[in-house]
Amino acid sequence: MENNKLVIGRVNGVYGIKGWVKVYSHTDPVGNILNYRPWWVNRQGVWTAMEVVDSHAPQGGKAIVAHLKGINSREQARELMGCDIAVDRDQFPEDADGFYWTDLIGCEVKNQQGELLGKVTELVETGAHDVLRVIGDKRYLIPFVYDVFVFDVDTDQRIITVDWDASEDEL
Repeated sequence: MENNKLVIGRVNGVYGIKGWVKVYSHTDPVGNILNYRPWWVNRQGVWTAMEVVDSHAPQGGKAIVAHLKGINSREQARELMGCDIAVDRDQFPEDADGFYWTDLIGCEVKNQQGELLGKVTELVETGAHDVLRVIGDKRYLIPFVYDVFVFDVDTDQRIITVDWDASEDEL
């Protein structure tokens, strides 16, 4: 993904017959996704700016529904299913750590002994703390806790250094 975009949601369904889509929001609270314009929708590897013309956030859950300009049928809406939704990075303040979670996806993870554990495929919210899902020769779930398990995050070199034993059982 282009470095100037942050993924904030994904189209995960259709709603009705007039082209509305269901959107899973990564924002907190869920409805904050509606505060950002335009939405950049990744259609077959191409980011396209799309205008939200109407929307609402149902009570509970992580989904909202939106009507995007030019999408006027259930069939057109279905073509957007699975597409990521991003916004321009400059719409957000700089994070205190200098990165957002999305910046960590794809980073190599090495332990303090220099052994490559794999690459970050996602971050998982557990309630207590977030967890790096790392896949290489083995699979690891590494708690994202600074100075305990995570010692350095270099987004320029795309390397995260952790205190983790490479011989740990696969998760």
